[in-house]
Order: sequence, then C-alpha cells, then structure tokens
Amino acid sequence: MSKNFNLNRLLRQNVKNLKPYSSARDDFKTVGEQMVFLDANENPYGTAVNRYPDPQQTKLKQVLATQRNVQLEQLLLGNGSDEVLDLMYRAFCEPNIDNVITLPPTYGMYGVLAGINAVENREVLLTENFELDVDAILRKQDERSKLLFICAPNNPTGNIFDRDTIVELLEKFNGIVVIDEAYIDFSATNSWLKELDKFPNLVVTQTLSKAYGMAGIRLGICYASAAIIKILNKIKPPYNVNVLTQEYALERIQDVVKIKNEISRIKEVKKELFKQLLQYDFVKKVYPSEANFLLVKVDDATKRYQQLLQHTIVVRNRSNQPLCENTLRITVGTEREVEALLTALTQLEQ
Repeated sequence: MSKNFNLNRLLRQNVKNLKPYSSARDDFKTVGEQMVFLDANENPYGTAVNRYPDPQQTKLKQVLATQRNVQLEQLLLGNGSDEVLDLMYRAFCEPNIDNVITLPPTYGMYGVLAGINAVENREVLLTENFELDVDAILRKQDERSKLLFICAPNNPTGNIFDRDTIVELLEKFNGIVVIDEAYIDFSATNSWLKELDKFPNLVVTQTLSKAYGMAGIRLGICYASAAIIKILNKIKPPYNVNVLTQEYALERIQDVVKIKNEISRIKEVKKELFKQLLQYDFVKKVYPSEANFLLVKVDDATKRYQQLLQHTIVVRNRSNQPLCENTLRITVGTEREVEALLTALTQLEQ
C-alpha cells in the first residue's frame, strides 16, 4: 500500500458530514410472518412484491461472502456494476477539483462516469502490447488523483495484466485502485479478492452479468475494506437492489455446478473459435483472451461489420478505441451461434 494512502483524506467533506437516510427496514430488521408491518406506508395486500426489499440484501450477501471467502462487511451490492462505480466517484471525487486515471482501451463507463460527475479523466494508454505503463501512470497522478481504474481481464482486449505490475501500482498510487473483474470467472488467474486485507486501497468489482448469465437483473458486486464499504453504504440509495433481483440471484448463484459447466463450455467454444478465425484471409490477428470474447484484427472493420449485419450477425466494432484500429470484438455464443458466424465469414471470403 502507498505510504501516502489515507482514506479519510480521500473522502469528500460533504460525505464525511452526511447523516445517511434510515429506511423503515433499517430501523426494524427482524422478519417474521407474525409481524404486523405498519411502518413503511406499504400497500398491505399481498402481491409478492408489496413489501420493500432488504436494503442490505443480507441473504444474498451471506452466500456470496461464503463462496468468495470474504467477510460480510467487505461486500456491497449495486444496481449493476455501473452503480457501484458511480458510488466510488460520489464518495471520493470532488466535482471540478479531483481527477481519476483510466487506461484506454478499456471499459468506456469509467470515462462516462467521470463526465457525469464533473471529474477530470486522465487517460494513460496501454502499451502497444496492451500492457500497463506503470511509469506513465504514476507520472500522471497528483495530490488530487483519487481513483485508478484497472479492468482485468481487460475489455475490449481480453488480456490479463502482470500481477507484479498491479502490486506496484497498489503500493505507489496515492488513491484507491479499482480492479474491475467483470470477466474474472473466465480467466485462469486468481481474483484479487485474496489481497483485500493486504491492500486497504484496493477495491474489486465483479458482476453477475457475464459468467453467471444474469445481465438482465442488473446486479454488481463491490468488495473492499470494511471502512470503504461503510462509506459506500452511507451514500447508496436505500433500496437499490429490488426484491426480484435478490431472489433470482440467490437461486442462481447456488447452482454452482451448472454455472461451472457453462463457463467451461464457453471456454471450449472460445478455443475452437480462436483457431477457426485464423483460417480467413481478411483476419489479420486474433488476440489471446481470458474473457468470454475475442478481439479480432481484420482488413477493414467497418466493412466487415456491415457485411456481418447483412448476415444477421451482430458484433462490436472497436476501431474507435485507441490501439484498436480495424478490430472487431466477438462474444463467444452458443455452438449454433458460432457456427452461424463462421458460415457468414466463409461467405465473406467468396
């Protein structure tokens, strides 16, 4: 951890002074069918969703904490990872004063959230090999640098970063290092969750949208020190995760065998797709990936993107991203969907 790291120094003054809203379900936590709830101005007639959800999502957090081997106090759930990331800005970044550091090409919402929160976004490009430029990152920071965002595995490149390099940043960056592990379940490398106790300036975000197949319910996860989680709980909306999301997620995450089988299958299909893509003349390079997608360099990305659309195949043109000229990002679909893609690509060769 950086010797200059001081959580209290990073925190916005208005957040320090804030008295958080206390909801009815915060005031009275006991749940029981015999209780008569007349405290939250709810409709009394049972619709299965007439009661407010647990504002702390306790049952869901307990399962996640056990599965990930973390403490309950190190967990916060959000309406998608984007809400979690936004909370980081709102807690630590003073508008029009502070700055964050992002590492393009990377997930675009880091920069968008900087704009929404009126926070300067200092970009430091990855190297030509999509690696972290530690010296450039550390030169870019100053006393107003609050957050550093590292997407690992990275989107859209799919690669994982050298562990020692990230350790150096955790030790030398004066603010909070946010490691976005949206794709970690597809990677052969270990999560950074085991390092939470070692680095108080480390925040790890994960999602149920990718490996868990629940993008539609919008559930993001934040893991950090109990001190950081306490701050984020102070400013989050009281009922930010609805009851349907909590119930669906609780059921799905406990089906561990099914989820592992799906992840394994996606990785197998990705391996075969990687080999098949190299057979096409207009494919110049397929980048190794530890995510559920492949970044593919082609002769003319805009042309190939439009041609695939004509064959009802939708991919992502990433050519507007730094270092990603003429690249398409292709998500690994089902065997049938990948076969449809390969059939379309074969027709493009003719």
